[in-house]
Amino acid sequence: MTRLIVAAGGGGDAVAAAAVDAALYGDGDRAVILTYAWDRLLIDPVPGPRGPDHFTGLEPITPAVRAVPAEARPIAPAGSTLPRLAAELPHTFALIDPHHGAEGITRQLEELVSHFTPESTDLLDVGGDILARGDEPTLRSPLADALTLAACCQVNAPVRLLVAGPGLDGELPLDDLRGLLGPLVRTLTAEDVEPISSVLEWHPSDAAGMLAATARGVRGACEVRDTGLPVPLTDEGPILHEVDLDEAVSRNRLARAIMETESLEEVEAHSREICGSSEIDHERDKAARLGEQPSAKPAPEAVLAELHRFEAGARSRGVTHTTFRHITEALDLDGSQRDGLRHLLINSRPEQYEAPLWRIAAEA
Repeated sequence: MTRLIVAAGGGGDAVAAAAVDAALYGDGDRAVILTYAWDRLLIDPVPGPRGPDHFTGLEPITPAVRAVPAEARPIAPAGSTLPRLAAELPHTFALIDPHHGAEGITRQLEELVSHFTPESTDLLDVGGDILARGDEPTLRSPLADALTLAACCQVNAPVRLLVAGPGLDGELPLDDLRGLLGPLVRTLTAEDVEPISSVLEWHPSDAAGMLAATARGVRGACEVRDTGLPVPLTDEGPILHEVDLDEAVSRNRLARAIMETESLEEVEAHSREICGSSEIDHERDKAARLGEQPSAKPAPEAVLAELHRFEAGARSRGVTHTTFRHITEALDLDGSQRDGLRHLLINSRPEQYEAPLWRIAAEA
């Protein structure tokens, strides 16, 4: 029997899905993980999600669904973490194609359910922003979650909605989410996240990294991306909750509005109307700015000096941890320099590495 896990927002949700699969169903389980190829600008310089036309080497599963094997490659200039995930994890990664709107994703799900007759179908979101109304001032990336939610609630099969690490994506505060969460399914442990430990050494997901860190016992406050307040790393970080799917849809205004959409452009238009913006517009603007900046490799001494200044500011903001993705952006380095930065920091100050996070020095 096959299990199906839908990674609500793609990216780190796909990584977390592999850990949740092992935690809930055993190390021998090999779920099909349906996910977006949407890695943001640190990995993919092209704004928005990738579709099947942006890859070579995909393998057909059904007429509307393609698997991304280790041999697949994104077509330049696009980038994707999915082939490497397929190489390092034993799961099948199937590609969500959002370019035909919610109706297209619903069709993909229906074909997968018909093809595999899965023993269970879970919709997994790390952080809980799938429960957003759409008007929250801290909400930055509602589109992908709303699309998968809209599709899952229209499939003629039972779908269980799971939220891992409430508040860890830095979009909806934990205090706002507590009253929306259903039964506790599991508290993830260090053993549960061990299957994805090697992936988190290179994968840029902030939320999945913090989920694993809290499961390993890391506590404090983590600054990520361009978020405002630090994200609390608490005992509630590694908790996995079930949430009523219908209640989530009733709350999510964008999901309700896009159920009959047939294109990504329609979804974006609804997002601009309901949420005030489209996150793909933000990516387009950011990509244009990054394209205007020259890429230069700074000397290690200069990087460590900038890190010293960054950490001083972080301490003043009450920050105890951060991600290598955030340090890369805070030091005005481009995505191609992230791995080199990570190696430099770990090799020079190994005592500050609390995998996969970077601990801010307690003092200068």
